[in-house]
Amino acid sequence: MEDFFNMKKFLSALLVACLVLSLVVSCSKGNKDEGKVLRVAIVTSPSGTDDGNFNYDVHEGVRMFEKVCKDYGYTAVEHRNINEKNMDWETGLKPAIENIVTEYDVIVLSGFQFGNEGLKTIADANPDVMFMLVDSFVTDANFNTLVVPNVYAVQFAEQEGGFMAGMAAALTTKTNRVAVVNGIAYPSNVNYEYGFYSGVNYVNKDKGKNVECIEVPSRRDATFGGNYLGTFTDATVGKTVGDELIRLGVDVVFPAAGGAGNGVFAAAKEKDNVYVIGCDADEWDSGYKSGSTGANVVLTSALKVLHKAVMDALIDYSKGQFKGGENLILDSKGDYTGFITGEHCQLSNDDVAYMNSVYAKIKKGEIVPAGQFTSSTYADFAANPSKVTPRR
Repeated sequence: MEDFFNMKKFLSALLVACLVLSLVVSCSKGNKDEGKVLRVAIVTSPSGTDDGNFNYDVHEGVRMFEKVCKDYGYTAVEHRNINEKNMDWETGLKPAIENIVTEYDVIVLSGFQFGNEGLKTIADANPDVMFMLVDSFVTDANFNTLVVPNVYAVQFAEQEGGFMAGMAAALTTKTNRVAVVNGIAYPSNVNYEYGFYSGVNYVNKDKGKNVECIEVPSRRDATFGGNYLGTFTDATVGKTVGDELIRLGVDVVFPAAGGAGNGVFAAAKEKDNVYVIGCDADEWDSGYKSGSTGANVVLTSALKVLHKAVMDALIDYSKGQFKGGENLILDSKGDYTGFITGEHCQLSNDDVAYMNSVYAKIKKGEIVPAGQFTSSTYADFAANPSKVTPRR
């Protein structure tokens, strides 16, 4: 009889074990089938993700990951775009982040305005949320760079893309007058300006040309020169400056001014034989004079490949390799800068080949375009275009 009861206990235990194992297998299969949803929020500057350049390309990085998310263990990407029009940290940006911080796995902050010391406080209070800061580092009140464990901050070597824009302008101009138009004199914009002038100088010296970079005196920054609009959103100002530059004989202009740069596009579309060089992303679709098949004013576009940076960060996150605690400057060595070729480029094949050969030298470090944080200004670069070296 005792053997019978022992056998009954054994069979009961075995049945429970089988049920538990079956439940585990079932749950595991269910999790695999149902997968995980990656929750991503993008908080942008006032121009929003439909600005056609900077914020748009950041958003494209999320959309690109969404298309391949199943390859990285997710069945879907739930993402939300928040266009914060109030750029004041305390009354606009900080509340915008705090209102969503518990709802998302990754929060992408698009633009220089988010590099506030207050972001460290928010990140420290939410260690399970990963932040990607695009185009800025977190800095304190004295502009010292801070390292935050769950913030991956990237800036770009805009001077490399600006250099290619300057080359394109100098190779194409018929009037020997070109210009760069910037939004506000933040480092990213100054890098574009200095890079543009460096590219023009390089072509002048290498090709024996005499191309001038034209500036509207009332738009010169006291420190950096150039043409600064004082805004990234007001296209009316961009149109006014674009009109004035064209009146001064400029026939190729490079607007690095966000939504305000759309006004420069509008000015170019009203004239014949005036080109615009797109900025940050491929801006070909913004260049049509009428409809989608008419003449296009976009010569090429200088790139800061934001979508690749965002896409790479989300892939790293999915692999448990998110680069929190890092502040990186992304450049040509990782293919994060460059210029558009192919059907959305109106440069000659010879000019594209020439520019590609120079870009290869930039990737190797043989040419280092001038930028705000290099050892020299663009004027020094003009004297010796291949010998400017970075300070950092």
